[in-house]
Amino acid sequence: MSSSPSPLLSARGSRLALLVVGLCWLAVLFDGLDMFIYGSVLPHLLETRTFGLTADQAGDLGSYATFGMLVGALVAGTIADRIGRKRLMVACVTLFSLASGVCALADGVAVFGLGRTLAGVGLGGLLPTAISMVSDYAPRGRGALVIGLLMTAHHAGGILSAYVAKWLIDPVGWRAAFWVCVLPLLFAPVLAKLLPESLSFLVAKGRGEEARALAERYDVEVPAARTGGAGDRWTSLATLFRGNEWIQTLLYWVASFGGLLLVYGVATWLPTLMRAEGYELGSALSFVVVFNLGGIVGMLVAGRAADRFGAPRISALWFGLTAAGVFLLSVHMPMTVTMIVVFLTGVFLNSAQTMIYATVSIRSAADNRATAVGWTSGMGRFGAVFGPWLGGQLLASGNGDRGFTAFAVAGLSSMVFIGIAALRTSKRTPSGGERELVAAH
Repeated sequence: MSSSPSPLLSARGSRLALLVVGLCWLAVLFDGLDMFIYGSVLPHLLETRTFGLTADQAGDLGSYATFGMLVGALVAGTIADRIGRKRLMVACVTLFSLASGVCALADGVAVFGLGRTLAGVGLGGLLPTAISMVSDYAPRGRGALVIGLLMTAHHAGGILSAYVAKWLIDPVGWRAAFWVCVLPLLFAPVLAKLLPESLSFLVAKGRGEEARALAERYDVEVPAARTGGAGDRWTSLATLFRGNEWIQTLLYWVASFGGLLLVYGVATWLPTLMRAEGYELGSALSFVVVFNLGGIVGMLVAGRAADRFGAPRISALWFGLTAAGVFLLSVHMPMTVTMIVVFLTGVFLNSAQTMIYATVSIRSAADNRATAVGWTSGMGRFGAVFGPWLGGQLLASGNGDRGFTAFAVAGLSSMVFIGIAALRTSKRTPSGGERELVAAH
């Protein structure tokens, strides 16, 4: 085999890759804005008793969105492998944008909860689909880094949500924040027009002429057709359990459960818990900004480290450090020290979960990748549903400080399970085309 890079590999660094990553980055930015906006306005909703909202009801509302994300993640991955990633991404952006309009118009908890549930379906479907899309065009050996770069958009959206809340709640009202989240609807036609479909998806579906036309337009080569690809959605799912793969699959699913419990528990309740500790609303929202700035740094650092040392290993280490940081938040510290801890917790927490997705995506075949990532994300969404609910119950019972401890325990459990997956991966003796993949990740 020649050691020189193939035309396809060199083309993956071309303008086509930049176009795909850029458009997906913007879509995930809007995803992050919509996801974090509830946590950003929640202290105000509780303080003003909007809709008569109590802490346990607020936890339930947070779980509605994550339940919708569970449904979206489970369904979207399989649908994307059948109808294409592009059309599904457009549909997801449209859905969560319109759902935010429902929240802005809500006259009670029931309608507001419906809007958050529908938004969750779109949010849950977009992320694994975007990850699968950019994975198709990532340079070899840089897959985790590209996924980490994509996920910086999610945390940029979180930062944006904090500023939207700070700028709009006092002068205009909380509904204005949700109207801002409707604006990504204008991006859906842009995505539909400019985003190319996955070349590997087109080839896998026998749409060779379309793939060749797209490749010629951007001066790239068409990937070779795979044999024995996933047939229907159940065949795609069954592929995750063939041979000894079921062990790795279950390890990733359980680790994802703990990781998303931690991510969405903290994302929903961080500003409220800090507000309960005596910080002003503006200061509490500043923690959201610092937390997501840490997330951006963490994505870039973790992606590069994972490309060198392996995504499962980095994920396990990051979860351990996250657990330590979250536990420290239950200890009263000076403001400066608290900010540093929040920043470092953001660095490790968000990228730890993303490296689970990176591992699954990189280890999966192109024609089954969306299903693998979607189901890993979907199983983790059970933790995402449980996390906001748990925080609400603890806060309502006057045990808010114990929420940080509970979230820290979730981080330790994910560290154990992804660590076992890392050890199993390192002991494998891969064959064929998988050797380079496992060696790098």
